Amino acid sequence: MNGKNKKRVIAIHDISCIGRCSLTVALPVLSAAGIETSVIPTAVLSTHTGGFSGFTFRDLTDDIEPIFNHWKTLGICADSIYTGYLGSYRQAEIVEKLICGMKNENTFVLVDPVMGDAGRLYTGIDEKLVFEMKKLCKNADMVVPNITEASMMLGMEYIPEGYGEDYINEMLKKLCEMGPRYAVLSGVSFEKGKTGAASYDSLDDSFSYYFTEQTEGFYHGTGDLFASALLGAVLSGKSISDSIKIAVDYTAQSIRLTHSFGSDTRYGVDFELCLPGYMKALGKI
Repeated sequence: MNGKNKKRVIAIHDISCIGRCSLTVALPVLSAAGIETSVIPTAVLSTHTGGFSGFTFRDLTDDIEPIFNHWKTLGICADSIYTGYLGSYRQAEIVEKLICGMKNENTFVLVDPVMGDAGRLYTGIDEKLVFEMKKLCKNADMVVPNITEASMMLGMEYIPEGYGEDYINEMLKKLCEMGPRYAVLSGVSFEKGKTGAASYDSLDDSFSYYFTEQTEGFYHGTGDLFASALLGAVLSGKSISDSIKIAVDYTAQSIRLTHSFGSDTRYGVDFELCLPGYMKALGKI
């Protein structure tokens, strides 16, 4: 990849100073994919909100539009816009305007509607944000929720396990009915010991699935890792099904390594040592 062909992503996420998630995951992963990553931080937290108490939270809502307005004076454009954690419904409204003001026919917009897991909303997330996130997804080319987030946006029953393809396929189709061409569900499992992702291309009316061995335990930040790796693969010219395989394998490898080290999972997964394998899968090395 030479300088002329180098792609730029605008990543709109929070910065959690401790706990590998959001921008501290997106930046290194996308950089490893050879993609220039510009950022608009939505908040600064002393730690992420899972597993830590007493964390600080600095709301950066009032900084989002001034950053964007300055970029407009510089003629900044991007090949992709990638949104993750948004701290309030007002941020979602602002980001929607930003996407509409920057997107053209060649801009790939990926929305990761970070709101909850295991059937519950994260600390600080409310129903207003769920509603605004649905509106934001209308402007996406690809949405990448987990099953909890998809069920909340769609008003579908949350089924933690024991579901079949019909449940997942219905969810994927309804996600695309919101506006995006592609829907990708992370954390899908049809059998014990296997986990992966499912996707739907509404233009081709086609589904795809990919699974790998599941590691016991709950690992923070893996949704951000998966979405970042997925976007890096898509922007590297991989097909959607190949991109999902690469992202699932990379995320699973990082989890397995973390488990083997016996690391404190509150601090996220040890994805750094697995970056060479990810780069190799992309054909970068």
